[in-house]
Parts: sequence; C-alpha cells; structure tokens
Amino acid sequence: MTAAGAKVSRGAISNWERGTNGIVSSKLPTLARILGCSEGYLLRGDLQNETSTTKNTTASVSGKSDETDTTQPIHTQPDKESESKPNTAHINSPNSPMSGSSMNTIKKSDKLQNVCYDIRGPLLQTANRMEAEGKRILKLNVGNPAPFGLEAPHEILRDVAMNLPDATGYSDSQGIFSARKAVLQYYQSKGLLSAVDVRDVYLGNGVSELIVMTMQALMNDGDEVLIPMPDYPLWTAAANLSGGTAVHYRCNENDNWHPDIEDIKSKITSKTKGIVVINPNNPTGALYSDELLLQIIEVAKEHDLIIMADEIYDRILYDDTAHTPMSTLTDDVLVLSYNGLSKSHRIAGFRAGWMMVSGRKQHATDFIEGLDMLASMRLCSNVQGQYAIQTAMGGHQSMKDLTSKTGRLYKQREMAVTRLNAIKGISCTMPQGAFYCFPKMDPEVYPIMDDMNFMMDLLIDENVLMVQGTGFNWDKPDHFRLVFLPNLHDLEDAMDRLDRFFAKKRQQFGTD
Repeated sequence: MTAAGAKVSRGAISNWERGTNGIVSSKLPTLARILGCSEGYLLRGDLQNETSTTKNTTASVSGKSDETDTTQPIHTQPDKESESKPNTAHINSPNSPMSGSSMNTIKKSDKLQNVCYDIRGPLLQTANRMEAEGKRILKLNVGNPAPFGLEAPHEILRDVAMNLPDATGYSDSQGIFSARKAVLQYYQSKGLLSAVDVRDVYLGNGVSELIVMTMQALMNDGDEVLIPMPDYPLWTAAANLSGGTAVHYRCNENDNWHPDIEDIKSKITSKTKGIVVINPNNPTGALYSDELLLQIIEVAKEHDLIIMADEIYDRILYDDTAHTPMSTLTDDVLVLSYNGLSKSHRIAGFRAGWMMVSGRKQHATDFIEGLDMLASMRLCSNVQGQYAIQTAMGGHQSMKDLTSKTGRLYKQREMAVTRLNAIKGISCTMPQGAFYCFPKMDPEVYPIMDDMNFMMDLLIDENVLMVQGTGFNWDKPDHFRLVFLPNLHDLEDAMDRLDRFFAKKRQQFGTD
C-alpha cells in the first residue's frame, strides 16, 4: 500500500490486526487493484463481474487497513489455509445475495466524489468504536458547547417550551414572523437601517442547511466560488455538491490569519460567482478589521460578486474586541449574512439559524426566486427552534460572561494557547473569536506526510481526538484544529497528553 501511494499508519495497522476497523473508502481502489479484486469483494464478498477474483485474491491482507470507515470491518486473522485462497464460504450461504444471481453494486453518486467532511469522518468513527470498548476519549474535535457543560439560557428553554403548542404544524417556508423580525432588528441595532422587510430573512435548520441551499440556488456546473483556506469544510463540500468548484484563497498565518487580498484577486475568473468570508473565522479564531472587510467589498464590487458572510461567531469575542457585520458596510454589493444561536446561546441541537439578504438586490431577483423555491421545497425549518430566536436576540447576552477575563472560555483559551506554544515545534496565534485555535507543527521538527494518520496515532496512543488541518482544506499537513471548550481540568489533561505524544514523535523523528 505504501509503494502504491496509499500509506497506512502504525495505529491503523494495530486496529486492523484487532479487527476493529474497516477500510477507508478513498483507499479501497488501491487495495483492490493490488489484490486483483473489486471494491465490492473487499466490503461484502461481492464477486459480480469478477471471474478471476478467486484466482487473484488472497485472504492475507498484508497492506493493512487505514482509518475507519462506515463499512463493515474486514478481519485479518487468517489461518494457514486461508493464506493461500480466499474465504468464500459466506458467498455460498443461502442468505447471501450472491448465492443466486449476481447483483449490481449500488454506489454513491459521482457528485460526492469531491465532498469531504472530516470533522465527523474516520477519526470520529474510530473514537466512537474506542468508546464502545470502554475507553474515555477527550474530544477536542467539534464545536458543540452542550457536552462540555455550557448550558443554554433557561429563559430560552422556558419560552420555547411555552410555545410548543403553537409549534406542531408547518410555519411559513421562510419562518415565523416574530423570529424574522427579531433578526432584522438585530441588524438594525448594528447600523443596517435598511433591514426592514421580513421577506429578506430565511430561517433554516442551522446555518448548515442555508449554506447548502444557497449553493444549490447559485451554482451551475463549472461555476466557481472563492472560499478561505483554511475553511469551515461545509462551504467547500456544498459548492462541490452543487456542481460548482471551490477555489480557495489563502489566509496568512503571519498576518494573524487575515485573508490575502492579492491572492483573492488572482483567483477571480469569468466563472467566479461569489466570495465566502468567515468572520470570526473557523478554524483559526481570527477577527477581521473593518479596513480588511472594506477591501474585500471593493473586490466584490469590481467583479460583481456575491458576498456570503458567515458570522455565526460574531457574539463570541475576546479582549474587548468588536465585530462588524459586512452587511452594514455596503449597499453596492449583494450580501448574504449567515448567523444563528448554536454557538452563542449553546443550543446547537435546536438548529436555529438564519440568512439575511441585503445590499444590491435589484439584479438578483431570479436568484432570490430560487432561494424562495428551495425554502418552500423543504417546507420550513424546525418550528420549535424558531421560537428561540426572538428571546435570544434581546436581553442579557450571557456569552459575554463566558468570554470576559473572568469567564470560563477566556481562561480556557489562555491556557490552551500557552500550553501549545510551550511544546517544541508548535506555534499558535491567539484567537480573538470563536473557541478554536489552529496550531502549526514545524515541518523541520515533525516531518509528517499524512496529517490524518498523525491525528489517528494521537487518538490511538493518547485517546485525544482532534481534526487535522487538511480536513479544513489547508494545503499542507502541518496544522490541526483544537477546540478549547472542555473545562480547565479536562483541557489540562488533554495538554499533558499532547506534550507526551509530541515528545514521543520527536524521538521517533530524531528531532528532539
């Protein structure tokens, strides 16, 4: 497998030998080619259209499986007899679909070939299996506040409960009036005085649904959209799934992860439809200045691009910083603003998100009609969650207590970044928003080629789960994202494990 360009890690081999993992789908074609069999045979013993499989395939799978997949595990505990010929007993079973006539393998759509979402991918699946075996995994992979004891405001829970009798039927396809009006008033309070028409607001099952809906309404096959690198990978996945192409512009780590304006300009073509701006940024935690946002707006204005402003972390800020919504900075560009309550109000499970259309709308009536159509096709978003929005947008914002200097999130951020920078060969900028940081591993100290395998080794060796940098469409295997939501005690434990793991890796690489 290594010689064929599909290297597998030591941790993956260990799991494979214990029969706990399946084959990751991206490496199935390579393994099948080496063994002279089909992918279906490796997964299910499927011999359709394969007259030579029993001649060419052996049950000795010396190229061990890589990380987990959702397929059934292929066990590698062969006896001597099975070393010389394949185990086909299950194929002759009367319960086997292959015992009668051959069946065509049902494969996923070709549209999914370039779609990836590693945040909930093979690493998480392996961690779940390890938990099923009784191991305690420290999960620093997902920005889901609830499991870490960050409770939702009781006022929201109470108001949602009180409105449950009115939330049993469908709502308007764009959402209930009171929630949409509250969204408009939020942007009015930020300075967008033109935010007066509830028809400009679409409520969704979280921002995720609205991102996918936008790309479906906007992209034709071959169209391009500019997306930051690193990014929140759903943006890239949604663009590719819609038949378009995600073109990544670089954010500069040396400039506190700010977008490179010249790089943005260099990647605009006649096929470019829009530009995505994630501010505050996931995964880097960077917060952008008004000056930078205005530069992006000028580029969008010059090339007639839509701005898609993902601002879900706009209320999770540190060090007395302030966030400026892009919609408040221009009337000359069509701006789609995305936000919600999952992070700021710790109710990710309610799926209460919204998108607001503002700016230059006159030339976009056909596109907006497409948004209306897609909103109607899904009938409406979760109505119970919609009733959380009006309450959440007004009154005391409890997130400020958590991000102040005496707050839990502030202390966890300080500790995580300090401990990371104390590890030899690790450097990390200080995030000003959200609850992520994106540390760099010096390639001279950690000369790794496959960062997902590296994170898999960390999971296997230390029971710590994080996502590799390439999972956020970063172009080098030298970063990872750390979520600092766990309490200080658990976070300290995780950092101790990272210290131990990186020290061991330096010894292996001879760079200590």
